Amino acid sequence: MYAAVQRYEGVTDPAEAGRRVAEGFVPLLRQVPGFVAYYWVDAGDGVMVSTSVFEDQAGAEESVRRAAGFVRDNLATLLPDPTQVTAGQVVAAG
Repeated sequence: MYAAVQRYEGVTDPAEAGRRVAEGFVPLLRQVPGFVAYYWVDAGDGVMVSTSVFEDQAGAEESVRRAAGFVRDNLATLLPDPTQVTAGQVVAAG
């Protein structure tokens, strides 16, 4: 399995960002081959974190690509700061 973790800082409206992600992005992500799970977390203080889990590296990379497009087209005013992306192979899970 592979995971991609994205950190968003300076979020101006976490509730609205969550709504848009749930209604618009999650359905797009579920269409990516190898989809396992997705989580969107409000970490407080204008920080939100997403975690995408896929069966293979290609799926994780596609999730990062789709996230960038979705943020650009639907969340730019809510997520004004550059996204921090970390991705790699899952080496332990529970």
